[in-house]
Amino acid sequence: MKKLLLLCLSTTLLLSSCVSKKQFTDLEAKHKETQDLLNSTTVKLNSCIADKSAATARAEALEERIEDLRKSNDNLQVLSAKGASNIEKTLESIKEKDLKITRLQDALTKKDSVTLALVTSFKREVGINDPDIEVNVEKGVVFISIADKLLFKSGSYNVTSKAKEVLAKVAKVVNSKPDFECMVEGHTDSVPYKKDPLLDNWDLSVKRSTSIIRVLQTLDVNPSRLIAAGRSSHVPLVDNDTAENRSKNRRTRIVVLPKIDQFYDMIEKEMKNLEAGGN
Repeated sequence: MKKLLLLCLSTTLLLSSCVSKKQFTDLEAKHKETQDLLNSTTVKLNSCIADKSAATARAEALEERIEDLRKSNDNLQVLSAKGASNIEKTLESIKEKDLKITRLQDALTKKDSVTLALVTSFKREVGINDPDIEVNVEKGVVFISIADKLLFKSGSYNVTSKAKEVLAKVAKVVNSKPDFECMVEGHTDSVPYKKDPLLDNWDLSVKRSTSIIRVLQTLDVNPSRLIAAGRSSHVPLVDNDTAENRSKNRRTRIVVLPKIDQFYDMIEKEMKNLEAGGN
């Protein structure tokens, strides 16, 4: 551009020496017009350069934004995949818990069914109308509570003949359920007992238990299914403050324990699994 300007000036000087005044004036006007055009073009060029710089900056910013969006989109896809996987795992966990709960309910239902069938059998065989014989369920366990006046004479651990009739009915039910065990619990009142060879109420309660067990064994109950236990006077039904109450507390309980360990084991296992899953 400088060369062009010098050329114009040189031309002007050259022409001014060999052209008329009118021609010089026309050339001078033409030169001014060219100079104005040059200035205008320069301004526009600078403006274009500035616009280009701004546009380049915007383009770079947009490219950075696009890259950020692309990375965000990739992250979202990863998160979406993880989210879908987590949802799938959660649904699978819920299904597993539902299955465990169902199995748990089935086990409890079966256990309740076994208990109900056992109670019905005992009530039918032993006789529900006798006030001195109680068939009941306590904490999920079936038991027969027999008043001592049906089993023993006062202060004795020898089983009476009438007791053998009752125990024969018990043995019949027990023998029909080979998966059951029987724990025979002896209970006394609080009146201290001491009669050789027994030392106290503990001895008496256990001795009465073993006497019942020996009778059940003679009635073909497998001895491996029998458990002897004595509770002395420490688990009374009522206060030992009257003769009538003491009579109620002197009793023998035959606790029937179904061998359904597999159900209990499963229940405990499933409960632990559920707790572990909740944590």
